[in-house]
Amino acid sequence: MNFTLADWSAVIAYLAITLALGLYFRSRSGRSVDDYFVSGRNVSWWLAGTSMVATTFAADTPLLVTGLIYTQGVAGNWLWWSFLLSGMMTVFLFARLWRRSALLTDVQFAELRYAGKPAAFLRGFRAVYLGLLMNCLILGWVTKAMISIVHDLFGVSNLAATLICVLGLIPFTGIYVALGGLWGVLWTDVFQFVLKMGIVIGVAYYGIKAVGGMDALLTRLHTMRAAAGPGAGDITAVFPDFSRGLTAQPLWELPVITFVVYMAVQWWAFWYPGAEPGGGGYIAQRIFSAKDERNGLLAVLWFNIAHYAIRPWPWILTGLAAVVLYPGLEHPESGYMKIVSEHVPHAFLGVIVAGFLAAFMSTVATQLNWGASYLVSDFYRRFIRPQASERHYVHVSRVATVILVIAASAVAAQLSSIRSGWQAVLEIGAGTGSVYLLRWYWWRINAWSEISAMATAMVSTVGLRWIAPFTGTEPVVFAKTAITTTAITTAVWMSVTLLTRPEPEDVLLRFYRKVRPDVRGWRAVSRLAPEIPPVRDLGRNLISWVLACAMVYLALFAVGRLAMGPRSTGALMLLASAVCAFLLYRNLSRGGWEADPLESKPL
Repeated sequence: MNFTLADWSAVIAYLAITLALGLYFRSRSGRSVDDYFVSGRNVSWWLAGTSMVATTFAADTPLLVTGLIYTQGVAGNWLWWSFLLSGMMTVFLFARLWRRSALLTDVQFAELRYAGKPAAFLRGFRAVYLGLLMNCLILGWVTKAMISIVHDLFGVSNLAATLICVLGLIPFTGIYVALGGLWGVLWTDVFQFVLKMGIVIGVAYYGIKAVGGMDALLTRLHTMRAAAGPGAGDITAVFPDFSRGLTAQPLWELPVITFVVYMAVQWWAFWYPGAEPGGGGYIAQRIFSAKDERNGLLAVLWFNIAHYAIRPWPWILTGLAAVVLYPGLEHPESGYMKIVSEHVPHAFLGVIVAGFLAAFMSTVATQLNWGASYLVSDFYRRFIRPQASERHYVHVSRVATVILVIAASAVAAQLSSIRSGWQAVLEIGAGTGSVYLLRWYWWRINAWSEISAMATAMVSTVGLRWIAPFTGTEPVVFAKTAITTTAITTAVWMSVTLLTRPEPEDVLLRFYRKVRPDVRGWRAVSRLAPEIPPVRDLGRNLISWVLACAMVYLALFAVGRLAMGPRSTGALMLLASAVCAFLLYRNLSRGGWEADPLESKPL
């Protein structure tokens, strides 16, 4: 596609705005490590929450969703829709606890909750494992998607597209992240989110217009299903066909066994960035940056509402249009970019490119800042140079950002596909989630619980890939592998927990006094701290969790019905979602937004 002066102007304007924001917040972020990584703990809920939404809207996301719909129908999106359950659990069961901990990173939790060399090892290992290995894997698949986008839009070779991303876009992102710290990341995220949403809505509009409108889209999908015969499912269905059996996968159908694993296992058992059981990663970072507990809770609540109920349908509708316009694609993920390049007016090309740059850079920016926080605070400062000045650590943080830029570029060149990166992260973290949930609510969890869970999940994943004992389609094999790895990992870490000593009494008391978790899992410790009013909010929080999940899922399905019909069903779902929202608000108000037995003040 040929770039005009107006197109270049749009791209240059976007790049100038992001760089200006980084420069604007340079002095504010350079005061201390707290200012650089958690914005001085003075961020409002809407800013922190919108930043989370922007971060999870990467350049790869529209492409992945198109690929899922092309092979498994709309129901294929349960791969990530299922994580709403863990996301809402973070809102009501863990956000307040994270904020009370007053940590700089979630990895630092190891030495707040545990003691001795095992705790120090866990903190240092997770800092490198998550901050370097996993972080670069995530950055790698996001870069892989951006390389594909550059290749499709400009018609350049894969090598040229790779050089543009690796030598141009990632270093540019690293510059404004290194300059502005988290303050710069947050405000550029807000700008980028607005731009990205406008772009994907526009792409969806032109994709449906190319088919002939919504009615024509649904008619042609119905015709294609009829032509395929009984071997095709309903591509617009949000649930799999339970009458076909557990492992069957007809065209445009999510296997039932995969759906069951997503909803019964994946959301609580798998570690995944942005949807970690118990919170963590950049979600915890945004909570730490919030002004107080209320702002921390509302930030994660807004993130989950926007992420699951507001954002998905422009991607989904574009994916459905790609199925009609480009049947038989060898690489289904490419359908999205074909619509962009062939059906979006060329006059909008510059804005489209700016939107994809925003999607790419918002994710890269957060990953760079988040990963650098682990490497500097939890490894360099903790184990290498613990007594340096704040200015020194800010300087080292900027150097760590550059190191991550180089490492992520190398990983991107090795990945075979976007989906391979997603699956690798999911499989390596299978079975570890239950430890991250229970460590807050059961005093008996110790450092060896986490260490054994991580080690077992990694060994099991590698072993099962090597032995390859399961047969079936890729989603079916993934489901069987996930169940097996989760079962093995859970059995091992539970056994290790019961066979090893609990943490020292003084460490448990310190954690209990600081965080004040629900007393029912901490009775043995609470007796030693009678001055702390006991918290019994688990039941009320679980009610809020159920109401919030119902509210978002109903809103998600309502938008789909309002777009594709029947609209009366969509209106009823939207009404039911509103009722859940009212009940949720009343439940939160009765319990108090802070839900803290002590006077709650900004930390």
